[in-house]
Amino acid sequence: MLKLNTYSIKGVKTGEFSLPKEFGDTVNESLLAQAIRVYEERSHVGLRNTKTRSEVNRTGKKVYAQKGTGGARHGSRRANVFVGGGVIFGPRPLRRIVELPTKLKNLAKIAALVSKAIAKEVIVVEDLSKVNKTKMAGQLTTVLSKEFKSKKFTFVTSETNKTLHKFLRNLKNTNNVSFKEASALDIFKGGTIILDQSIFEAVKPVKAEKEVKPVKKVVKKGKELA
Repeated sequence: MLKLNTYSIKGVKTGEFSLPKEFGDTVNESLLAQAIRVYEERSHVGLRNTKTRSEVNRTGKKVYAQKGTGGARHGSRRANVFVGGGVIFGPRPLRRIVELPTKLKNLAKIAALVSKAIAKEVIVVEDLSKVNKTKMAGQLTTVLSKEFKSKKFTFVTSETNKTLHKFLRNLKNTNNVSFKEASALDIFKGGTIILDQSIFEAVKPVKAEKEVKPVKKVVKKGKELA
């Protein structure tokens, strides 16, 4: 079971935190590599393009006479053998859409987090919900950057701590993403990962509603009463 160092919102080390057993302590490297390739491939717009001879804006007039010149037989200067002509078998616009099943996405995210934890690039911060100023978040990253010698931070927060984003968006080299929406690429290339401790808090079970018994109808003296 992996253990992470815990810090206060002022950057003071307070103890250790053990990751839940669901995370494990080994990295599925093949799955992690596959997920990163998928996310990077999806970020490409696929707009590379070269013009064929039918798209080049040049005259279609024959270069010179077919016979009697001693040279090769040529037609339009749009051919690929001329400078400024079209390109044969060049790259064309292509948008590849590669996807991962939801289950593999979640497993890849856990693999990326475990990989960063093994490399000592993941910490847990307590009471991140108490950060109510950009200055407080900036002081935290300043202290941690000196200790970890890191220039990039990614805050991974819980769904209940959505207001933290507005205090982090103006900080340089700092990203913020909720744990539910974070991808393996966000974590793997996110620099030092700062986890909100409330991510691992157990969700209280919802109490079942009491069963409401139907009201019996009572018939009295020829009248129906509810």
